[in-house]
Amino acid sequence: MKGVQGKEIHILFTGVGRRVELIQAFRQAALRLHVNLKIYGADMAGTAPALAFCDVTRKVCAMKDKDYIPQLLHICRQDHIDLLIPTIDTDLAVLAENAEQFQEAGTKAVISTPEKVAICRDKNYTSDFFRSCGLKAPETINDYRKYTGSYPCFIKPKDGSSSINAFKVNQESELAVYAEKIEDYIIQPFIEGKEYTVDVFCDFEGNPVYITPRERVAVRSGEVLKTKIELDEKIIAESKMLIRGFKPCGPMAVQLIRQSGTGDDYYIEINPRYGGGAPLSMKAGADSAEALLRLALGEKTGYQENIVSDGVVYSRFDQSIYIASESKQINGGIKGVIFDLDDTLYPEKQYVRSGYRAIAGKLGYEEAEEKLWNYFLEGKNAIDELLDELGQQERKAECLEAYRNHMPDIAFYDRVGDCIRELKNLDIKIGIITDGRVNGQKNKIAALGLDKITDDIIITDELGGEQFRKPNDIAFRIMQCRWRIPFGEMAYVGDNLMKDFQAPRQLGMRCIYFENPDGIYYNGSPMDIDYGMKISNISDVNEMIVRK
Repeated sequence: MKGVQGKEIHILFTGVGRRVELIQAFRQAALRLHVNLKIYGADMAGTAPALAFCDVTRKVCAMKDKDYIPQLLHICRQDHIDLLIPTIDTDLAVLAENAEQFQEAGTKAVISTPEKVAICRDKNYTSDFFRSCGLKAPETINDYRKYTGSYPCFIKPKDGSSSINAFKVNQESELAVYAEKIEDYIIQPFIEGKEYTVDVFCDFEGNPVYITPRERVAVRSGEVLKTKIELDEKIIAESKMLIRGFKPCGPMAVQLIRQSGTGDDYYIEINPRYGGGAPLSMKAGADSAEALLRLALGEKTGYQENIVSDGVVYSRFDQSIYIASESKQINGGIKGVIFDLDDTLYPEKQYVRSGYRAIAGKLGYEEAEEKLWNYFLEGKNAIDELLDELGQQERKAECLEAYRNHMPDIAFYDRVGDCIRELKNLDIKIGIITDGRVNGQKNKIAALGLDKITDDIIITDELGGEQFRKPNDIAFRIMQCRWRIPFGEMAYVGDNLMKDFQAPRQLGMRCIYFENPDGIYYNGSPMDIDYGMKISNISDVNEMIVRK
């Protein structure tokens, strides 16, 4: 895998939906491991909330479409995806059946075998499989007319998920009604007791790394709202029995009910993917996101015991996030605009050329500027190439200092100054958030006179180092606190799709993408989510911000 060599990992999540916590868990794990992580989200509509937390969105057709797998394979090859991680049940079978194709494309599909996925998708097989592992499971009936068990009972689709069309039935007459409503169902006796989910994580060979039981204290639509970590030795031992039989690849969520009175554990469901509440087990210490990244880097990891915080309770809540707008205007209400600097307000190639001129002056070699520029255009490390040619590598530090600390000869893109002044005349706050070495960025700001025409400037490195660079959101939060303007009344203008928009989107700001083909980091790709706000000239910002 590429990640083994360059400590850079690309993950593609399919069906990202609302899995914001899961994506955040992987980002935190990557920070701890000092891994450069790029997260891609595959989605059909482009409006799933978790997409705002991905680096890149790739639109795909419906999962049942014949082109679904070819589209995913194209993405995996194009974006050099290391790990493909499904998040919903309906995606599991088709991905499992095509795991070898993804492997040939250089992508590890984190999915169990097709045979094991089939066991999970048909709850008739699931119940039989539990019993084959030595575990208890409710008896399953497929015809309501043959059900002779006690009431209440439970009826649900044999391949269902998220508690959709799952009903507790109190008497025989009700059972017939529900059986007519559900096309392909199973009936099981209703087990009264405490409900658990076990978050299991195994290595690629099916060996356990984490086993984390947690009580399902409160649930909505099949997903946990409140949970309590409960490291029950009996459940952990039973889970090991299940793992030996199933040999899952990566994550697996198992559900069981501990029957009131008898204390017997009845196992009811297996989902060979990350469960919705899996990030809660990660927060308690069973960090399967970090374990998966380590596996992608070629590391081995054994079973982890005694590291999870037992008895802790987690409660979840909903939060809205701005995703997209079909309007070509922001339509008023904007009180603050934040601009990126490099390749947004001025061409960064001007700065590069200006720096090479400073190096030529330092070396006393006028032709050095043109030589450095040509090396740059060829995609080479210009300073190293020149010094190798001159046999003067000992002067590298001197050249770097001249480049980084020179006062640049740079100018705004056309009408940028007018654009900023017009916005200021509308009483709109103007800010700059820029990454880069502090001295160099300050010299650029001074050369452009931005300190005289803006309200606030933050150089992210000045906050505490490179870790505060975009997509880190701290600079945006600081500026919002200074201005005391709601995020929804702020807009951000930038040119780099890979890092500029992640933080402002998550915070609920309006985003304006400056498509700059001359930019150093322009990759020729259109914006993956259509914000309805894309410009080819910075002066167009004024036309988009229409104040009520």
